[in-house]
Amino acid sequence: MAPPPDMRILVLANQKGGVGKTTTAINLGTALAAIGERVLLVDLDPQGNASTGLGVDRRNRAASTYDVMMGEEGFKDVLLPSGVPGLAIAPSTLDLLGVELEIATQKDRAVRLKNAFANFHAQQQKLEPGERFTYALIDCPPSLNLLTMNAMTAADSVLVPLQCEFFALEGLSQLLATVDQVRATLNPRLTIHGIVLTMFDSRNSLASQVVADVRGFLGEKVYETVIPRNIRITEAPSHGKPVLLYDLKCAGSQAYLKLASEVIRRERLYRAA
Repeated sequence: MAPPPDMRILVLANQKGGVGKTTTAINLGTALAAIGERVLLVDLDPQGNASTGLGVDRRNRAASTYDVMMGEEGFKDVLLPSGVPGLAIAPSTLDLLGVELEIATQKDRAVRLKNAFANFHAQQQKLEPGERFTYALIDCPPSLNLLTMNAMTAADSVLVPLQCEFFALEGLSQLLATVDQVRATLNPRLTIHGIVLTMFDSRNSLASQVVADVRGFLGEKVYETVIPRNIRITEAPSHGKPVLLYDLKCAGSQAYLKLASEVIRRERLYRAA
């Protein structure tokens, strides 16, 4: 039997807040785990909402991605179970707010996370194939700061959640320009994995127009799956659960399962190329 491919690193990024980035990270990770992948969710947002949304109490975050960024701990030292089989999390704390100032003058400031993943990869190779992580999803802060740059430098691809609202495309060009900059200077393998449209309200004619505009502008880069505005998605984090565990049959859960399948299909194309 052929060994599984190396862990693929996908970064979820958008400098706009409130676009469903963390919600997508949590639920895409859960959906990928549900279809048999082993997923590491890296919470790189100082707000720590991905950690909270997976039920990780702040009091239990003795070691976090702050320690990873500072080179004091490796990923294997900070991982916590999420309550979802096949999904682990490297949690975040507010200490991350100070990382940018602490490492700003260091020569390796943009590759801290990349180096941490390299060390983790070496450790993973010593494990049995079925024990290795196959995906890492990095949840970034809503800004194009040094944390996000580190994530893009470490990643294989960028997944962009985009809210179905009037100003959806505003700022997207800046994000795409940042991806181009990182590709040119720090990470030549970085690609745009896809754009996922979130918070779609079928009752709103403007939302349908936004979908049409984004597809017209970005073409095949936009996933077929659209994540609906769904009350169960909104409720799930307050229970410390992904929506797939909170209500598997709701429209939001079904959409994230479809998105996971679509991500896997694109991955097969990337790997075959």
